[in-house]
Amino acid sequence: MLFFRQHTVSRLLAAALACASLQPSLVAPALAQESLQLPTLGDGASITTGEERRLGDRIIRSLYRDPDYIEDAPLQEYVTDIWQHLLAAARKRGELSTELDERFAWEILLGRDRSVNAFALPGGYLGVHLGLIGVVGTRDELASVLAHELSHVTQRHIARLIAQQSRQTPLMIGTLILGALAAAKSPNAGQALMVGGQALAAQNQLNFSRDMEREADRMGYSLMAPGGFSPQGFVGMFGRLQQANRLNDNGSWPYLRSHPLTTERIADMQARQPPGQSSAQPAPSLEHGMMAARARVLSRPGVDVLRQWVQLPQTSGFPTQPQAQRVAALYAAVLSQVQLQDWGPARAMLPALRQALGNDAAGLRQTALLAAELELAAGQPQAALQALSAISEKTDQASRPLLLLRTQILLRLGQANDMAGPLQTWVALHPQDAAAWQALAQVWQAQGQGLRALRAEAEAQAAHYDYAAARDRFRAGQELARRSNTRADLIEVSIIDIRLRAMEDLLREQAAER
Repeated sequence: MLFFRQHTVSRLLAAALACASLQPSLVAPALAQESLQLPTLGDGASITTGEERRLGDRIIRSLYRDPDYIEDAPLQEYVTDIWQHLLAAARKRGELSTELDERFAWEILLGRDRSVNAFALPGGYLGVHLGLIGVVGTRDELASVLAHELSHVTQRHIARLIAQQSRQTPLMIGTLILGALAAAKSPNAGQALMVGGQALAAQNQLNFSRDMEREADRMGYSLMAPGGFSPQGFVGMFGRLQQANRLNDNGSWPYLRSHPLTTERIADMQARQPPGQSSAQPAPSLEHGMMAARARVLSRPGVDVLRQWVQLPQTSGFPTQPQAQRVAALYAAVLSQVQLQDWGPARAMLPALRQALGNDAAGLRQTALLAAELELAAGQPQAALQALSAISEKTDQASRPLLLLRTQILLRLGQANDMAGPLQTWVALHPQDAAAWQALAQVWQAQGQGLRALRAEAEAQAAHYDYAAARDRFRAGQELARRSNTRADLIEVSIIDIRLRAMEDLLREQAAER
């Protein structure tokens, strides 16, 4: 399932590959044009890992340009941590082959869509809607969805569906030809034949997909315990989806339509519980409640809803609610006030949030990040820096949210020179982190190192697969080096020359694919 404009992605995936994942629900307008320029996949009987990765790259370029794509460091870190634990479990169990591990991207994109959805794409990309994060009750339930999607990738379901689609093509073409002939005598008869043939092919595809869903359930379930998650999260997520299915299907739960919830699938998960193991759901962590609240607020629910969340901690029964609910509600209230630019009330509510957390280290860390985010948005960078002092840099030095937020604060204070080193180290380890590259570009620009800033801007574009924009920035770097009256950094110029040639090669490959 995809996030972004639903009708566009549905058309792309149905026509191009009949992707096995969840129903798309958020895609860039440009993707409709991209659908005509997908890589050639041969006869469809099989697809190599390289071809599958290129197909995923082509689709993901459009998703990065979609207005519903969101870059949020705390949520990205939270979801990615779960994803990495599941990947490690798949490697340990031998379900993730070395070839797939090396060739695929294993990247997560967040979509602002409020529907309960997630999706796997060719090439190891995973998309998650904020609506899904906001509704799952525990970290284990979220892990169950990610494990299910990961299993679609490791079991090569997408490649197998492409092969299945190729076998259906003669049936589709034959039905369309018969329909065209029948239309000469009776337009209604011709239309019925064409629609009937398409329905038969769709049913064949659906049957094939359901087998894959069951396989993804089994394989995903086996990753939970080795990944450090309770397998009961699978049962809890199924129960949550089944309840939603009974209530309604108003389009907010796309997972339900492409992942048929049968009692057989639910019973299968329950039967896999070891004998004597408690069926009780693990208690939700306070950090999960905070991240779920963050997802709900950032999904743009509207001003009226934000104001309702602000008022919730003031209600009479609030103090008697369980700790996890109070923490989540207080976090949502503070972040809602930040979105509404009510700086004073937001500051006033932070002590109540800290008190409700007690000694919960993960929750206090998220609160410190939220307090710094609040002060930076309010135009108080010195107060934001002070808020971050509650986080130990020594124990949290590898934190991406801390790195990016501290950089923005110090840039505002004109003191970001010391951030160039940590950012360079980070992008060396995470070359696809566009936000980190952009932050490094800002730091270098503030230092008067225009050539390095242009290279970092180019790398940020390349990280989102916008090779044309990256090429233009690298060319701008070459031009700046030529025009510079001072001696240019020869190493930097060499890097720019090499990377420019790489971008041009990638653009030629794209042109050849078309």
